[in-house]
Amino acid sequence: MRGRLFGTDGVRGVAGRDLTAELAMDLSVAAAHVLGDAGAFHASVGRRGRPIAVVGRDPRASGEFLEAAVVAGLASSGVDVLRLGVLPTPAVAYLTSALGADLGVMLSASHNPAPDNGIKFFTRGGYKLPDAVENEIERRLGEKWDRPIGASVGRVRDAYGEADRYVSHLLTTLPHRLDGLRVVVDCAHGAAHMVAPEALLRAGAEVETIGAAPDGLNINDGAGSTHLDALKEVVVKRGADLGVAYDGDADRCLAVTGSGEEIDGDQIMAILALAMHADGRLAGDTVVATVMSNLGFKIALRNAGLTMVETAVGDRYVLEAMQEGGYNLGGEQSGHVIMRDHATTGDGLLTSLQLIAEVARSGRSLAELATVMTKMPQVLVNVRDVTKSKASAPELRAAVEKAEAELGDAGRVLLRPSGTEPIIRVMVEAESHDRAAAVADHLAQVVRTVCG
Repeated sequence: MRGRLFGTDGVRGVAGRDLTAELAMDLSVAAAHVLGDAGAFHASVGRRGRPIAVVGRDPRASGEFLEAAVVAGLASSGVDVLRLGVLPTPAVAYLTSALGADLGVMLSASHNPAPDNGIKFFTRGGYKLPDAVENEIERRLGEKWDRPIGASVGRVRDAYGEADRYVSHLLTTLPHRLDGLRVVVDCAHGAAHMVAPEALLRAGAEVETIGAAPDGLNINDGAGSTHLDALKEVVVKRGADLGVAYDGDADRCLAVTGSGEEIDGDQIMAILALAMHADGRLAGDTVVATVMSNLGFKIALRNAGLTMVETAVGDRYVLEAMQEGGYNLGGEQSGHVIMRDHATTGDGLLTSLQLIAEVARSGRSLAELATVMTKMPQVLVNVRDVTKSKASAPELRAAVEKAEAELGDAGRVLLRPSGTEPIIRVMVEAESHDRAAAVADHLAQVVRTVCG
């Protein structure tokens, strides 16, 4: 892999080609040296001995050899390892904190297809790494180090039963039980295929599960939050009240109404924000969201007397703004929703439970609750094979400013380079889809001319 290893959400690549066993082991050794220093931390909490790491993964076939490599790297560095098995990313984050671990590791490529995989690290307390810590891990890749021997090497044990600790934690957050609601859940043949149905059932819902037969190769394949058609069909056919869908590592959640209409992350956040505000639980009467959130979301919050703080794309940037401002609700249109009172990262299961609980508490359908927000038509064009560094070219800025002036308060333009691919994304919102498409197509052509 060339350039900076860490992207917007850990290190990702095609497993076995980009993300090799050797790289996974080296990253784990470097992470152990950066994150696993026992020193003052252990003295401060009265615990002696080696650092502790928890390691989880999604069901991808490549996760098996990558897990072995990560565990070997950590243990050879003198870190004791708890193998959690197949669990969602937010479960690993939670258990990093709940078990007092010095670091957590999750092997997943989220919503990507099965050949891809990735490594995410969590610090003490279950937080994603800031850029400076990622840079330090990269800097220390391949450095010379004193290798522990004998009694100083890390020990490894299985801790698969800790999944129940995570589910029990989720259930303690519920403001209302889900009794009487029929829910279809799509687990994307991913990391939530066991814990999500169990959590919903224990919360009182009547549950039908799809996308819950992972074979290591079918993760996200026509299922989950990036492929909602199957969920829509089953919800309508079964006459369910609603459906929820997770991605491969279950850190995001989208939903569908009883009639099969999609409910995205902005709408979910709007519903939760108003419910929390009504109960006096919305810190600062503020929600943190990214620049990709629909203009209709901002308008809905404003109409309710609430404020929106905008960040760059990426749930860790959302979390940073939440921590800085003391806010407790934030997320992304894609379904990453962070409820900081209960989690340190986006948690699809937590989001779905809180959303369904509001349906149960209010006695209103999901479709009714979603009317709090009117989505502005939004068109996104990915302009491929371009020079991303030219995205700030004067000609391009001028074209964007002209488009924004023409749209006025009834729309907006967002142009941003991809963090991982040679792509510049053009997003336009307007009062009509045709208007948004026309402006987006024009700007995409300008991008091709200027940046091609």
